[in-house]
Amino acid sequence: MKAKNSDFARGLPQGALAARIFFFCGPDEAGATAAANRLAAAFPDAGERVELAGADLKRDPALLGDEARSTSLFGGARHIWVRATGDDAYDALQFLIETADSGAGEAAPVIVVATSATDKSRTAKLLEKRHDALVAMFHPPDLKDVAQAVRDMAGAAGLKLGGDLADRIARGAGLDVRLAQSEVTKLALYCDADPQAPRSATPEDHAAIGAATEEDGFAPLVNAVLGGELGKIAAEIKRMRELGLNPVGVALALERRAAQLAQIAAYLGLRGNFDQIDKGAEMRLGIFFKEKRDIGNQFKRWTLPAARGSSETRLDRLIPRLTALHRSLLANSQSAELLLAQELAEIARFAAKR
Repeated sequence: MKAKNSDFARGLPQGALAARIFFFCGPDEAGATAAANRLAAAFPDAGERVELAGADLKRDPALLGDEARSTSLFGGARHIWVRATGDDAYDALQFLIETADSGAGEAAPVIVVATSATDKSRTAKLLEKRHDALVAMFHPPDLKDVAQAVRDMAGAAGLKLGGDLADRIARGAGLDVRLAQSEVTKLALYCDADPQAPRSATPEDHAAIGAATEEDGFAPLVNAVLGGELGKIAAEIKRMRELGLNPVGVALALERRAAQLAQIAAYLGLRGNFDQIDKGAEMRLGIFFKEKRDIGNQFKRWTLPAARGSSETRLDRLIPRLTALHRSLLANSQSAELLLAQELAEIARFAAKR
């Protein structure tokens, strides 16, 4: 069977749960992973989740069959989750199918999330015509799609999102539905929302949970990078590694701040003065007292022209660059820390220019 990412927009494709092997591929790794999680949650008896790497299956194709036909430590059900690149899992899946056809017995459901693979790959061709397999390719969503997904998440959590809050959450998450789900979950907890007792959420509520970024240890790094404080960058990157800060989380914190700066710029207009923002507007814009000086400094730097004589601001270039960084980190998880460190240094150097 074959499916499209749109088939997963509001649930699962018809007949999906009848399959035993799932191959999710395409350039939107975040969407593929979110759909895989939704699928696993819908299994009647998901049991233990066993994670395998595509590289390990490439070295030992029999490993998948061994794990899929074993029982969990406590004798219960299990399902297999494979993170692969390209056709790494091809031989293992072929071996699993051949042994099943030879009477080796029923295997646990197998979910493969394969980056750098498409529905034209060898693995997809192996599976797409089988009644017991499902192949789905995921393309990067647009803002409208993710905002609608955010509204659906919020409705399921008992949240009513006012204004453009769904768009704001989608944009702040870099169109990554997994991170958007995390934001919705935090917002529901903050608002004490429940499907049985729905609550309304406002931009101020979202700004309030965003303030927790500092408590997570991201704020000093964000302020050093966007403030162009080159002398602090090496120490902050070292601190990031020592604390084990998630690279995608750091990128998300930068995106949040960039989105906040863009919101302030839209509020003030071309000739606005940051220092003249009143207290009420500060609250609406999420400018908290302890970070006001840093945000003001960053606002002045990033609203400068991107180049001499250009009508484009530095911020106009920063936002798409951060979105591209976010996607790159998700697609290259093994080298994410190195990629992030290099990009942080580049952004800080750009911010430091006069």
